[in-house]
Amino acid sequence: MGQGKKNAKRNRAWIVFTDESGISQQPVVRRTWAPRGQTPVLVHDFNWKRASVAVALGYRWDGKQTRLWFQTKTGTYDTTSLIAFIRQIGRHRRRRPTILIWDGLPAHKSRVMMDFIASQSSWLTVERLPGYSPELNPTEAVFGNVKGNELANRCSTDLADATSALRTGLGRVRRSRTLVKSFLKHSGLSF
Repeated sequence: MGQGKKNAKRNRAWIVFTDESGISQQPVVRRTWAPRGQTPVLVHDFNWKRASVAVALGYRWDGKQTRLWFQTKTGTYDTTSLIAFIRQIGRHRRRRPTILIWDGLPAHKSRVMMDFIASQSSWLTVERLPGYSPELNPTEAVFGNVKGNELANRCSTDLADATSALRTGLGRVRRSRTLVKSFLKHSGLSF
């Protein structure tokens, strides 16, 4: 991680951590309060429909600015939809120097993705997280925070309701610069 940090400072690039996660109508069960002797019961429809979210947490090379970008979609992310997400980040960043850090998901390493990344080399550099180390990716804390708040114990009537709650939670995180910085600190990384 040290080399990426040095390169970011030298090129005044942003360091952007990204990851994907999924949600469904099935509630994220969390501990809660209830009157003594009355066990809370969550009633929900058993449904296999899923939505996915791609999140990117960006930190300016000197740590003075942060950004959170996200995109939701029905189903799961694949190489094509991840390329669209990276293009979206590129538009927001106005194709200024960016170091993208992500894990070893097969869609991140596909031939199509490698060709796309090579074609974006004027502004985009990609670094991989070490294998089996999700604790180094601050986006994992974003997912935990939203799933522990807006999605906790939520029995959504349909997938649109769950996705709306997810977007509300990500909007809350986006507005809190302190929270976004705390996710980086929680991962053991700093500027």
